[in-house]
Amino acid sequence: MLGWAVTFLIIALVAALFGFGGIAGTAVEIAKLIFFVAIVLFAISAVVGLMRGRNPM
Repeated sequence: MLGWAVTFLIIALVAALFGFGGIAGTAVEIAKLIFFVAIVLFAISAVVGLMRGRNPM
């Protein structure tokens, strides 16, 4: 998921470079949304892993 967030961030930077403000703003919002979803899923995964008592390594 973080790969998708980086992809949309790059799209936003390229769109901003060429002056497409609306597309750049939308791509930034999508990148932020995907980034926060990835962080939440990571936190849930970490908590579940700790509760199960598995060693992460």
